[in-house]
Parts: sequence; structure tokens; C-alpha cells
Amino acid sequence: MIAFLTGRVMAVDAHSAVIDVGGVGLSALCTPATLAQLRVGETATVATSLVVREDSLTLYGFGTGEERTVFEALQTASGIGPRIALAALAVLTPQALRDAVASEDTATLTRIPGVGKKSAQRICLELRDKLGGGAVDAPSSSAGAPPTRAQAVEGLVNLGWSTRDAETAVKAAATEFADDAAPDTATLLRTALRKLSRA
Repeated sequence: MIAFLTGRVMAVDAHSAVIDVGGVGLSALCTPATLAQLRVGETATVATSLVVREDSLTLYGFGTGEERTVFEALQTASGIGPRIALAALAVLTPQALRDAVASEDTATLTRIPGVGKKSAQRICLELRDKLGGGAVDAPSSSAGAPPTRAQAVEGLVNLGWSTRDAETAVKAAATEFADDAAPDTATLLRTALRKLSRA
């Protein structure tokens, strides 16, 4: 198993990043929040999970080891593959997923693209013991960043949005949080992405 990658970030697009590890460029599919924290030309460490299929080897990258743990646990539920597991982490934080499973909150789980009511019920039933609201591990990546609107805007621009649209979405997203409960960059980015997707 490839547990993590450490190297220079060579490229970032809307879905993946290429990291130079010892002269070999490794491509990893990542969540928008993880991609937004990577900077081309800088060194980063990304937790990874290798998914092996008969016709492919696909590497998935995460900003924290906790994200990888939840990603791998989700795939043990019937009918949940790596694409849906990655989409789940694009919409919800690892702790939000744990809480939803623990409380059988199917409404929250159906916000995940590709997950309907029956799939949400199956996730709750099959993963209660694996995900049931446990504490979040400390980040295992250097990709983390202080929570600022500027970084969220930069992340959206890196994902292909215009600066104007990114600033508007981040400003609107920030209004959903109280002044004394400022979100971290990843949470602010997820909220902004949801607003852009509805635009």
C-alpha cells in the first residue's frame, strides 16, 4: 500500500494533483478541499489510498489521514465505490460523516452525489461500528493551512473559477457562519462550492 506521497506539486486541476516523488510524477484524485491546499511548485505531503481494479490502479489523495480512513471505510458498504466515497468527502467533513452515520441521519447522507435514501440507510447499517462518530485524528499532512477567506478564494481559482466568482461565493459562504465560529479553509471552501454549483 502507498500510504502517502511527499514531493513537489507539479500540477493541480479540478480533480487531481501530480506530485513528483523521486523523479516520478504520481497522479492522485483528490477532494476539492485537498486540491485547494496544494500549491504548484511547493512541497506537500498527501495521505493516499491505492484502489486496485482488474484494469486500473488509481491513487486517491487526502489532506489528512482521517479523510483516508473514512474514504476506505465507506467503500466497505455495499454499493459504495471509490468515486462515491471521494464525493462524500467533497461534500462532508470526516466528522460530519461519522456523526451522520452514528445518528442515522440519512437526509445528510443523501446530499452526497450518487447516494439515495436506500444507499444512505445501508451506509448507516453497515458502517455504524466503523464510523459511528469517533474522534477525528490529527492531520497527517503538510497541506493544511490557516483558515482565511483569501485561501478559499485562491483554492477556487486553482480549481478553475474566475477570481470574481470565487470572491463572491466565498463572501456568501462566510455569512453562513457566526463571527465567533469562523470556519476553517476546507469548510469555507465546501460551502462556497455548493453555492457555485447552484448558481
